[in-house]
Amino acid sequence: MAIITLSKNKIMREKGMVILPLEEYNKLSERAVPEYYLTGKAARDLDMLVSDGLRDYATGKCRRIKSLSDLD
Repeated sequence: MAIITLSKNKIMREKGMVILPLEEYNKLSERAVPEYYLTGKAARDLDMLVSDGLRDYATGKCRRIKSLSDLD
């Protein structure tokens, strides 16, 4: 068993500490990101947008830019 040393000053600076089992932490982190399910016209529109983007990428119409000024 490992020994963990926690500094009281650091805990006070960080405003507390939480110790969780890894399995419970994974469950909490999965639920932290909301899931959205689209149906109907919204789902079709998004599917079309993604397929258009993939087609443009495959045909070489996309390019990498470092800033918005590169869009000229």
